[in-house]
Amino acid sequence: MKKSSMFSLVAASACSLALVLSGCGGAGDSNDSSKPSSDAKNASTTDAIMSVFGAEPAKPLIPSDTIETGGGNPLDLMFAELVRYDVDGKVVNEVAKDIKPNADMTQYKITIKDGWKFSDGTPVTAKSFTKAWSWGANINNAQLASSFYGNIKGFDELQTKGVAADAELSGLKVVDDHTFTVDLTDPSSTFPIQVGITAFAPLPEAFYKDTKAFGEKPISNGPYKLQSWEHNKAIKLVKNPEYKGGVKVKNGGIEFRAYTDTEPAFADVQAGNLDVLDTIPSSAIKTFQSDQTIQAINKPGSVFQNFTIPTYMKHFGEDQEGKLRRQAISMAVDRNQVIDKVLANTSKPATDFIAPTIPGYSKDLKGSDVLKYNPKKAKQLWEEANKISPWTEADVFKMAYNADGGHKDIYDAFANSIKNSLGIKAEGNPLPTFKEFRNNVSSRKFTDSAFRSGWQPDYPSPENYLQPLYTSGAADGNGSNDGDYKNPKFDALVTKGSGAKTTDEANKIFQEAEEILLEDLPVIPLYYSNAKGAAGKSVQGFSFTWKGTPSYPDLTK
Repeated sequence: MKKSSMFSLVAASACSLALVLSGCGGAGDSNDSSKPSSDAKNASTTDAIMSVFGAEPAKPLIPSDTIETGGGNPLDLMFAELVRYDVDGKVVNEVAKDIKPNADMTQYKITIKDGWKFSDGTPVTAKSFTKAWSWGANINNAQLASSFYGNIKGFDELQTKGVAADAELSGLKVVDDHTFTVDLTDPSSTFPIQVGITAFAPLPEAFYKDTKAFGEKPISNGPYKLQSWEHNKAIKLVKNPEYKGGVKVKNGGIEFRAYTDTEPAFADVQAGNLDVLDTIPSSAIKTFQSDQTIQAINKPGSVFQNFTIPTYMKHFGEDQEGKLRRQAISMAVDRNQVIDKVLANTSKPATDFIAPTIPGYSKDLKGSDVLKYNPKKAKQLWEEANKISPWTEADVFKMAYNADGGHKDIYDAFANSIKNSLGIKAEGNPLPTFKEFRNNVSSRKFTDSAFRSGWQPDYPSPENYLQPLYTSGAADGNGSNDGDYKNPKFDALVTKGSGAKTTDEANKIFQEAEEILLEDLPVIPLYYSNAKGAAGKSVQGFSFTWKGTPSYPDLTK
C-alpha cells in the first residue's frame, strides 16, 4: 500500500527511530492528499456513500485474524490504533498521547488520550489494548496475526498448548485507565511504528462476550463503523460519530463491493456504476491511462508481488534439492517480458524483498543474480537437482491463484517461461474466488502447488516485509509465513535489525537478512506493482496512500 512518486517514508522511519513520537504529529493532522475543486458547480457532497472495489473477506472481521486485503481494507477504516500513518507514510499519534521507551528500548510506557469511545459508546481504555493483544496472542484463539505480538514478554508462554484461555501477556501491565507499559523480550526501535497496524487495535468488552457475533458486525473506534455486511456482495461502512482522531472524513461512507472478476468492475467504473477500482484488468492495462471515460492513476508503489513455494511441497523442501530447484525456477522466469507484454510496464522487476519506495531497498544485494532471467543457468541447476531426486514426466509445476483477481494472463506467462526454460510441464492453477484461495493457503492445502502471494505493507519499514513473512515465529499459521520457511540465522538478523538505534544501521542488517532469503528463496520475487487504479469522472479526491490503497476518507462526488 503506497503512493506518490517517491514517498517521504524516510521521515517516518527517522521519526520513529528517534523515539520522539510525541513530536510526530497529533490528532489534528489531516490525511488530505488532494485538493477538491473550487468551482461551486462542482461542489462535492459530504454525505455520499462511495462505492469501491472489494473482495469477500476470507475470515470474520476480527483485527488479529485478518491478514488479507478483502477484510483488511475495511478494518483499516473501522479501527484506530495507537498511531496511524498519513498518506505519505509519516507516523502520527492517534489514540496514543505519548509512547516513551526506556534507555535500551525494551520497555515502553504508553499514555492514551482521554475521550475516545467505541462505536457502542463504551470508553477506550488501556485495558482495551492489553486485553485485545493478549487475546490475539493466545494459542487457544488461533489468530493468523499472532506473530505480531511475538516480541512482547509472555508470548512464548501464550503459544504453549494447554495455556489457560484467559491467560494474558506477562509483558503488558495496566497502570491506570489511560496508561500501560509494554515489556519486550528484545530491544525494538520499530515498536512505535508497528503499533499502528490493525493487529494492535483495541477491542471493547462486548467482543469477549460473543466473538462470533463481533466478527460479523464489529464495534470499532475508527473513522468509520460497520453498517452492514451482505456476504459475497458488499460491506458498507458509514461515518463513526464517536471517532476522535485526526482523519478528516469527507464522505458519508464507503461501500466495498465484492467482485469475482475485475473486468466487470472496470466496466462499472466506465459506466459510472462503481466509483473507485484499485486494480486494472489485463484487458485494459495498455489503454486505461488514455481512457476518457475514467480518471486513471499509475504511480510507483510499494506492493511486492511473488509466488510462494511451500517447504512442504515435494521436491522443494529446505534441503539441497529444494534450494537448487527454487533457484532454477527463479532464473527461469522472464520478469521483464511479462512486465512488458502483460503488465504494460506498470510494474518493475524485483531486485530484493522490499520495494523501491521503502528506505532500505537495494538493487545490489549479494546473490541478487538469482532474480535475473538466465535459462541456461536455470536448466543447469535443475539438472543438478535431478541427480538428487528425479523430476518425472508425471510431475507438473503448478502455481495457484485466485481467478477473481485478474491474474490469469500473468501466471500463464510465467508458466510458459518456466516451461520453455526448463523443459518441464508448468501451468497456472486457478481457484474461483479470493476467499477460497486464501482459505486453502491458510489450511496448507497446496501441497503440490506453489501459490500466488504478495505483500501490501502495514507500516513503512523493511521489518514489515521480513518479520511477518519469513520468520519462524510467523510460520505454522501464526502469521503470514504461509510457506512455513524457517531459518534461525535469518530470524536473528531480523531481531537485531529491529533493535538497531538508527535507520541506516537497521537497513544494513535487514539487507543481510535479505541475502539469506536470496539463498533460500522461500518465495520467488517477481515485481513491484505500481499503484494503479481508476475512478469515475464524477469522483473527487481520487488518490492513493503510501500503502497502495485509495485514500478512502478523501473520496467525494
